[in-house]
Amino acid sequence: MRRRDFISLVGSAAAVPLAGWLTARAQDATGSQDQPQGLPPQDQPAPAPGSDVPLPAERVRRIGVLMNASRRDRQAAAHLDALEQGLKANGWNEGQNLRIDGRWSGDSDRRVRRSAAELVELAPEVIVASDGETAKALQAAGGGIPVVFVNVVDPVGAGLVAALDRPGGDITGVRQSEFGASTQWPELLKRIAPNVMRAAILHDPDARSNESQVAAIQTVTPAVGMEAFGVDAKNFRDLERAIAGFSRSPNGGLIIGMPGLSSRERSVIVRLAARFKLPAIYSDRQFVKAGGLISHGPDLKAQYRLAADYVDRILKGEKPADLPVQTPAKFTTAINLKTAKALGLTVPPGLRELADEVID
Repeated sequence: MRRRDFISLVGSAAAVPLAGWLTARAQDATGSQDQPQGLPPQDQPAPAPGSDVPLPAERVRRIGVLMNASRRDRQAAAHLDALEQGLKANGWNEGQNLRIDGRWSGDSDRRVRRSAAELVELAPEVIVASDGETAKALQAAGGGIPVVFVNVVDPVGAGLVAALDRPGGDITGVRQSEFGASTQWPELLKRIAPNVMRAAILHDPDARSNESQVAAIQTVTPAVGMEAFGVDAKNFRDLERAIAGFSRSPNGGLIIGMPGLSSRERSVIVRLAARFKLPAIYSDRQFVKAGGLISHGPDLKAQYRLAADYVDRILKGEKPADLPVQTPAKFTTAINLKTAKALGLTVPPGLRELADEVID
């Protein structure tokens, strides 16, 4: 699926089914008039060599994708490319044997719920959710449609699954991490900014999983000579107020671990960190590409490729209840040297060698 195809596909409120998909579904419902009575389609005799009888068209399967981002978000577009690559690796090709209906929520709570309801009404065979918020919206919309999520910190705490090894319902997927990456953030922040003694952990107070992440970070900060505080941030105004207030005390830094932040929020946080001269570590390399100091977190493209594997298995008959929630094994570190210089920081050689990506 080319990105422009996906964008044009979701431009209208209601998706227009492909002719091939309609034909296949009609055949499923009514059967072929030429089919012998009582003979399953797969057992029909093959046409004789040289026969003019056309081969039956391959059934087109239908999936949905709900992205909690603007369609102009380059990171989200890259994630869709990764999903497409994973589907192609499993033999699913958009426009041939696969139809994808997508929705962009644009980071609006109301639009997330509306888009979830629209996708459920279209009745795809499985839906991919880009984060915990979209997964919860699809869960609330009902319909019993299998959902495969990515980028969720604590799916058990969020009420999406009963247990990681046995989800037990219609939802499974790939969680962000086992708090393994977040417990390394204080040490990495301290290595690149040794003067940081206090860190504000920005989080959404309405997300139970974020509370667990804050607690995990706070358990490791004393070991690196740092004190950490959870700071509520639900919207742009909260972000500015929290960061401005925290900057009034010396030797401060920021830890940004909230998943699913949009490109607008990323740019706002990066600008505020630069404005108030606060070294910050992020969970996503996109912050570093936008001017942030350092990031360490799971490879989100890899998560979408794992999600594609689960979509494939569900289309082939497996149940989400039996597919354990996966934890990504690959984590990446990125550093922005220009930002480090602007903050008066010198990146230690060992840390620079550790980084998977260094932006000059």
